[in-house]
Amino acid sequence: MSHSALRRLTTAVAAGAAFLTLTTVTTACSTGSDASVTADGRTVLRYEGAPAQVIYPELAEALGYFDDVELEWIGDNGNGPQSLQNTATNQIEFGGAFNGAVIKAQAGGSPLTSVLGYYGADTQSFQGYYVLDDSPIREARDLIGKKVGMNTLGAHHEFLVREWLAQQGLTKDEIAQVELIVVPPVNTEQALREGQIDVGTLGSVFRETAVERGGLRPLFTDETLFGAFTYGTLAFRDDFIANNRDAVEDFVQGTARAIRWAQITPREEVIAKFEEIIDTRGRSENTDLVGYWKSTGIAGPGGVITDREIQIWLDWLTRNGELDEGALEASDVYTNEFNPYFNGTYDPDSGPNGEPVEEAVQ
Repeated sequence: MSHSALRRLTTAVAAGAAFLTLTTVTTACSTGSDASVTADGRTVLRYEGAPAQVIYPELAEALGYFDDVELEWIGDNGNGPQSLQNTATNQIEFGGAFNGAVIKAQAGGSPLTSVLGYYGADTQSFQGYYVLDDSPIREARDLIGKKVGMNTLGAHHEFLVREWLAQQGLTKDEIAQVELIVVPPVNTEQALREGQIDVGTLGSVFRETAVERGGLRPLFTDETLFGAFTYGTLAFRDDFIANNRDAVEDFVQGTARAIRWAQITPREEVIAKFEEIIDTRGRSENTDLVGYWKSTGIAGPGGVITDREIQIWLDWLTRNGELDEGALEASDVYTNEFNPYFNGTYDPDSGPNGEPVEEAVQ
């Protein structure tokens, strides 16, 4: 796909992602911890999607894995911190973000609890931090005084860049001299090639097409930092969990099974299902982007969260003076209690219905 074609595609996707309220028969208004309920008794969960992509709750609904909940798409949002804010302020029931952003939101008073891992990195799916082939930047110290482009600040990319710089031995003052610039993903490659930034953050279709065009090399990737690792989680408001436990449990079990389905199903079948979902949901989207899907990138079976995936960022925030020592424990941030691959419902090595799996595809 050419750069201009990619820009046209993503621009069209963004233009088609206008906010929309689905028609749902309800018996109650959603205020505070109350939830709307359909005529047949399903709890309605408002959420934000991603343009021209399928998120795992949507996959779960399409696979028929929910019994007690129904999803209501209210629009698209690719900003993790904003997703958390919208969840905390009752604009949606659940949101997702990088774990460091989740912790910062909780430390700032947002009453949220993570319930599922939903994205991460592995050898097939990762975010790369790229420079031009002829760039003099070869190591972390070369970034002092340079510009790094990323989609948003205060989330995954900022944390990962700062973590890499720290691992490479830069001091806090030296790290502060690396300038982080917000650049939309669709513009990152062009900004890098034109010298507007020195390092560009590229993932998924943007990485694939940029690398195909040549002239770039990775400085590092998020996968090289920690290996296969879950970086982000889905979270609910605490009051919503307390007052709608059955709905949250159904959401988690269904989404966990959908993640597991994607983890063990051949890639071409997953892509075909994504294309089917996009074609039938009526949002005027193009299915080209899902063809670049490689893997879930989620380390735990069915999105099970581990202490390490949280503790790393608790320690990071504490070291950087953004979190008081002992203010939060990993167990304060998340729960696996609803996940069937953790609570004993299914064996962690089993498939989406608890069936034995000889060998996972991913």
